[in-house]
Amino acid sequence: MTQTTNNQEQITNNQHFDYAQCKQQITNNQHFDYAQCKQQITNTSTTLRLRSGQALSAGNQLFLWGERTYLMGILNVTPDSFSDGGEFLSLDAASLQGRKMVEAGADIIDVGGQSTRPGATQISLEEELNRVIPVIKALRSHISVPISIDTTRARVAEAAIAVGANLVNDISAGTFDEEMFPRVAQLNVPIVLMHIRGTPETMQTLTDYRDLVGEVYQFLEQRIEAAVSAGIERSRLIIDPGIGFAKTQEQNIELLRRLGELRFLGVPMLVGASRKSFIGHILNRPEPKERVWGTGAACCRAIAAGADILRVHDVAPMYDVCRVADALWRNNQ
Repeated sequence: MTQTTNNQEQITNNQHFDYAQCKQQITNNQHFDYAQCKQQITNTSTTLRLRSGQALSAGNQLFLWGERTYLMGILNVTPDSFSDGGEFLSLDAASLQGRKMVEAGADIIDVGGQSTRPGATQISLEEELNRVIPVIKALRSHISVPISIDTTRARVAEAAIAVGANLVNDISAGTFDEEMFPRVAQLNVPIVLMHIRGTPETMQTLTDYRDLVGEVYQFLEQRIEAAVSAGIERSRLIIDPGIGFAKTQEQNIELLRRLGELRFLGVPMLVGASRKSFIGHILNRPEPKERVWGTGAACCRAIAAGADILRVHDVAPMYDVCRVADALWRNNQ
């Protein structure tokens, strides 16, 4: 049996698809039929991506992967986030912003109290709890969509779920706190696993990759396996390639171009390119709030590559972008 046929059967049968091995075979195989392989991948990748769990329930929301793009609205209750730091520090301002994003079309509100911008230092556990718990409590009494807690700490995640949050968004994929996966398994909630190197304080010094997409893929594959081993159901896992985290401007663009390769991990994908500096670099717009339409272009690319959730600041314009992009690229349109 030829190497190409072996790879086809792996894809078709939803076995453990070996990204690195397949890539090496493609590199070494002089008689590799590119057109045939491309058609096989096109025909099967969506099925493979969704077989691990075609729907996810979080709170009162049922997420039907592949039918449309879902929007996660960003609610930073921090003084130093790169784009909107300090705007929503008061409880009233944060609650109002969360409600506005829901009215504009957000399917999830992501509440974070720890800035993860490049160079950010970690705050204390007590400070993080003081920032996010009152906001989640206030939002829960006003909105029905799921609330996500953006944290790398198991104790913050647990406290947030206790007052109304429905899922965890961990930029470290459970690597900063060894208690995160066991706690999430006990709570029986979904978790987003993001690729990162180092910490927000050090990550931009750790951008030396031999194979950017291959290394992101392998990291996420390992974290999926670790989460499942800890007792988290695979159907409750979502991956995030970590745009802007331990990546250069050029690497962010390459990762967006090749997002589709991550679909072989077989779980839904979240992409967070909103207002990121690589967009500002392309457009020569140093002010993050002026990057709305650049963000829209990045969102279109993510949707075309099969992203399921987009994490965004500007919900209203991205809602329109998603609806048109879904009509263009979703299979059921």
